Amino acid sequence: MTTYKALLTQVHACTLCAAYLPHGVRPVLQLHPQARILIASQAPGRKVHESGIPFDDASGNRLREWMGITREVFYDPKQVAIVPMGLCFPGKGKSGDLPPRPECAPAWRRPLLGHLRHLELTLVIGQYAHAYHLGAQHASLTDAVKSWRDHWPQVLPLPHPSPRNNLWLRRNPWFETEVLPALRSRVAELLAD
Repeated sequence: MTTYKALLTQVHACTLCAAYLPHGVRPVLQLHPQARILIASQAPGRKVHESGIPFDDASGNRLREWMGITREVFYDPKQVAIVPMGLCFPGKGKSGDLPPRPECAPAWRRPLLGHLRHLELTLVIGQYAHAYHLGAQHASLTDAVKSWRDHWPQVLPLPHPSPRNNLWLRRNPWFETEVLPALRSRVAELLAD
């Protein structure tokens, strides 16, 4: 198996989707074999593409709040791995960012996740990550999140923490009262060991 550092070098040199990326290639991820928590998300947005730092935006602020952790802990790759379905910003569409490029996950996901041998919790964020990690067992994102106990405590399906999902959060108050306390407790438990 390729060392994780060699693999990251290969990932950062990837040009597989270059012809389809209007803003260029810039894989954004965080990985270390010691990480016990994985954030399996969609794809970097424009702001994250520019900074090169995963979840360096309003979505990241909300996600860190949901997890109950600081930026320092969040950005410690020995604690938290962040591997989106698409590693580069796919560009903008009519109603938000485009979906992750379909070439990315088949090329990189299995090799990257293969290095996470201490993984105890995977936060699965958004519909593309749900489809990959949970399969087609749920009719909708809401159904997947409502069924969170079916996957607990190893996997937790989440909505995207984007401010664009404020309406979903208002319509689903159970998420804040049931899911978030369990998430914070599990994260605290894993980071305390």
